[in-house]
Amino acid sequence: MTDKPWHHTARGFRNPPGSPHLKPDAGTYWRFIGRMLRQSRQPQVVPPDHALGPDAALAGWQALQSGPALMWLGHAAFLLRLDGRTILLDPFLGDEAGPVRGLSPKRFVAPGLTPEQLPPIDILAISHNHYDHLCADTLARLPNRGRTTLIVPLRLGSYFRKLGFGQVVELDWHERHEQHGLRITALPAIHWSKRTAFDANRTLWAGFALAGEGLNLCFTGDTAYHPAVFREIGRRHGPFDHALVPIGAYEPRAIMAGHHANPEEGVMLGRDMGARRLVAMHWGTVMLTDEPPFEPPGRFLAAAAASGYAPEDAWLMRIGETRALKPWPQN
Repeated sequence: MTDKPWHHTARGFRNPPGSPHLKPDAGTYWRFIGRMLRQSRQPQVVPPDHALGPDAALAGWQALQSGPALMWLGHAAFLLRLDGRTILLDPFLGDEAGPVRGLSPKRFVAPGLTPEQLPPIDILAISHNHYDHLCADTLARLPNRGRTTLIVPLRLGSYFRKLGFGQVVELDWHERHEQHGLRITALPAIHWSKRTAFDANRTLWAGFALAGEGLNLCFTGDTAYHPAVFREIGRRHGPFDHALVPIGAYEPRAIMAGHHANPEEGVMLGRDMGARRLVAMHWGTVMLTDEPPFEPPGRFLAAAAASGYAPEDAWLMRIGETRALKPWPQN
């Protein structure tokens, strides 16, 4: 393997050098699994201002047709308009995040839009193959799949070709795809992949940089935190006008610190990449871990303020909310 990048292995892929790597004891791990089997399908008390209804979501999207815009669909799913293209990121819009219906974690708030309500999608980018990011139910319901370009990490393309999508592009970390002036680059992430009992880390995981119309955005995908990894991303691909950063699914740290950033780490990785504005994601939709589902926002805002971000530069969007995107003012 000496002629391959460091993150390539004989059987698949691994995280960047120096990434946190935890091996919790069996008791800690199985107690956590037991808690999730009991708790992840329980109803949650959802704040009334957490989500918009579909009519308001559609109206908000249509009101910003003239330029770059971003809608949070819930969890890590976003609808993005950039350089005249409509882009869908990690669309988990189904009811459950797992392989076994009736046992998998169940979403406790509806998505901003259903697959049938989405506008025609030009580009679909999926960061990795976990069920809360690659949702088979959502993909099966997407209209106009034949005209959509898929952007996915290495070895994940065959899954989508079988579903009748159009062009499928697989990218390694730091590789770029260009389409009508829009540039999409796969970025390193600290995570893992697995969809069955037999394919752990056989496909790559990634984030994405998306550049067009004078804007440079970062969508981190799922990731843990290591300063060297994100400083290198910032050096090679930043600075970013907006960074979509994970703030949820972080407890217990004995298990999750090697896979998911907590709210403070979400802010730190955005800062390390040179992100001028942070957009919180990966929270408030489905219960995957131990922390209270509405704990992350307060911690995120406090950490952003402590790191020097102005209130208007630390976004907590409502599910279904659309906001205009603007390049950072040049000095």
